[in-house]
This record gives sequence, C-alpha cells and structure tokens, in this order.
Amino acid sequence: MKIVVLDDYQDVVKKLDCFKLLAEHEVTVLTQTYSEAEMVAKLQHAEAIVLIRERSTISESLLAQLPNLRIISQTGKVSHHIDVQLCEKYQVSVLEGIGSPIAPSELCWALIMASSRHIPTYAENLKHNLWQNSGVLGLGRCLQGLTFGIWGYGKIGQRVAQYAKAFGMSVVIWGSEASQTLAKQHGFKAAQSKQAFFTNADIISLHLRLNDMTKGCVTREDLQKMKSDSLFVNISRAELVERSALYQELCRVPSKQAAIDVYDVEPADANNEPLLALANVTATPHLGYVEQNSYELYFKAAFENILAYKNASS
Repeated sequence: MKIVVLDDYQDVVKKLDCFKLLAEHEVTVLTQTYSEAEMVAKLQHAEAIVLIRERSTISESLLAQLPNLRIISQTGKVSHHIDVQLCEKYQVSVLEGIGSPIAPSELCWALIMASSRHIPTYAENLKHNLWQNSGVLGLGRCLQGLTFGIWGYGKIGQRVAQYAKAFGMSVVIWGSEASQTLAKQHGFKAAQSKQAFFTNADIISLHLRLNDMTKGCVTREDLQKMKSDSLFVNISRAELVERSALYQELCRVPSKQAAIDVYDVEPADANNEPLLALANVTATPHLGYVEQNSYELYFKAAFENILAYKNASS
C-alpha cells in the first residue's frame, strides 16, 4: 500500500518505534506544509494518508483530485479539519485514532509557570550577559493564593485543576452546566456568570473543543474585564478567541500577559502572527501533543488502524 504521512515538521515519524509497523508498505513522509495544488501532486498515487492532528485541512476540492485515495488515518480525534461524511462521498474511509490529555495538560502548566516567573525572558537575557533582567516585564509572581479560572472541564481541564490545587490556588470553573456540576462534585467552585469569571480570575485557561458554538466565544470585551496583571492561556484553539482581540488588549494594557500555543494561521511566524512580537506573550509552536510518548501513542494507533482496515478489505 502506498501511504503518505503529512506535515511531519521535525522529520521524526520515521524514527518512532511504531514506524516499523509499516515496514512492508511504501511510505512517504512529507516534512513541510504545501498548497492544495502541491498536495495534489504529492498525493496523486497515495492510497492512504496519515494526518498529524489538524495540521492539514481535507477539502472537497482536494478529495476530488485524489482518485486513488481510500483511507485517511487520523492521529488523535477527528475535528473540524475533516468532514467524515464528505470523505465518504468520495469513498474515502476516515479512521479515527486515540488521544491523551497528559502532554497538553503538562504543557499548559509549563506555560503558566514560565509566564508567571518570566522564565523565557530571564533565560534569553542571561545569554546576553543581562543578570536578573526581565526588561519591561519586571518581577514575576508565585501562583499560591491566586484564582485560576478554567473554561471547559473535560479531561485536560480536570488535570490542570488538580495541578492548580497542588499549587495552592483557588480554582473556578466556567462552561456548560454539566462541567460546572462535575467541578462542584470535585470540590471546585463554579463561576456565577461569564462576567464574574473574567473579572475575578488572575489566570484564565481555555480547554474547549472548537465548534460553531465555541468559535469566537472569548470576545475583546471579555478580555478587557480581566485584571491588569492577569494571564490568559490558550493551548486549545486560536479560533476560540475573537480574531485580533487578544493582540489589541495586550497592546492596550501591556501589564496583561498571554501564554499561547495555537494560532489562526499555522505554522505561525512573525509575518502572519503579530502576537509573536509582544514582550508580554509567551509563545510556543503548537507543542501540546508534540513529545515522544504522545507521538508513539498517536501514530501506533493510526498505523494499526490502516493495517486493520487493509486486512479486513483483503
């Protein structure tokens, strides 16, 4: 079978232990993002493609130009980047993988710690012989005693709530009625309103799925309600926040901070993401699931799904 793995930016998939599962197949690994026209040329003979999370969007125009494609194997869960019913229209089967909340939860907490103590700026300035210098950011702060707001109380939200509890923070949940009820059962508080949630929290972290209901659910008005020394964290999806709202608010109040791992355009760079130029932003290149254990877990499931599908079709 001719299999193509898309968007392996770091060229690491071939080095995974689970890659051996495809030893008897013809596998091509693409290491950069391509335009649709370029993708058509690269995938013209592919019978199966493996998607790395949501790095590539599968459009109808793309499907229509890939007559040999029969399988799309998804690492992690299927999301807004792919329409399963549309794929079925073109006789392409979508095989959903598995995920884990561990790596993104840990990254979220790493970003909170790094931002709160200005670690990236201190570390970078030290390389330039600037001792204990965080520039315009000033002194960092501890987390104990602060109010940590979590919007979305799923698997990741529940894990970071426990991290916050261990650090002596007061945890407040906002989200669906089911989320707030579960949070109360776990001993946490539920915000009385969206306004109270944004007004009272010292740190807010988003842990929501992106859909028609949640797209743009964080508005500029919401961000304006946050404290002047607040930290806004987003490792979920950039589209959850009203476009340009975060940039505008961080420029308006430079004492506010943000820690982000997701962007409107990915891969993000200084040309397409103005947030990267701000001193009060700690930014990482969508690393939520990008680590060894997660890759082995996600790709093993994706490869096994392809093999199982082929065996069942033989």
